[in-house]
Amino acid sequence: MTGLDMELQQLAAEAGGCTRCGLAESRTTVVFGTGPDAADVMFVGEAPGFHEDQQGVPFVGAAGRLLDRLLAEIGLARSEVYIANVLKCRPPGNRDPLPEEIEACKGYLADQLRLVDPRVVVTLGNFATRLLLKRDIGITRARGQVYPWWGRHLVPTFHPAAALRSGDRVLDQMREDLALVGRLLHEAAVPAAGPGAEQMELFS
Repeated sequence: MTGLDMELQQLAAEAGGCTRCGLAESRTTVVFGTGPDAADVMFVGEAPGFHEDQQGVPFVGAAGRLLDRLLAEIGLARSEVYIANVLKCRPPGNRDPLPEEIEACKGYLADQLRLVDPRVVVTLGNFATRLLLKRDIGITRARGQVYPWWGRHLVPTFHPAAALRSGDRVLDQMREDLALVGRLLHEAAVPAAGPGAEQMELFS
């Protein structure tokens, strides 16, 4: 186990006992995140759903299976990427995250981003995109672009659940966005310099 592994394990253990917001009372388990400790790509979703809450792993339901398929289309396996959510606990009934819940939980995500230190961050849906870009922008407007972000690339796209609900048009746009991710991974260039990982104060 590397030192980085240990730091992520310690962070996961801390999150596992978290009582910073009311979701601690209704969750089955904390869904911290999964993937290699030095992944080139990190996906950030919204919050765990029913299946994730039961299993403690992000994106294991239908949306997760779709994400796995889309990853395969750009030559990536789930085992090669890190996957996390803005919230680590399931909101009751899969409702939208509340502002106070995001505020209570965002420090865990900031630490995950700092420790994994991915080259490309992919935000899935409105909540992750708005939090990381610090902009009140909808995913329909934000997607299809690459944003220089803290010395990295950030690519917003739809949440896979939206593609399952909305059909081929959204699915095709997700494919376009992930094709951008694939191209970025083959480029040597990095975005405009920003603060180093150790200096990230992402959500302050």
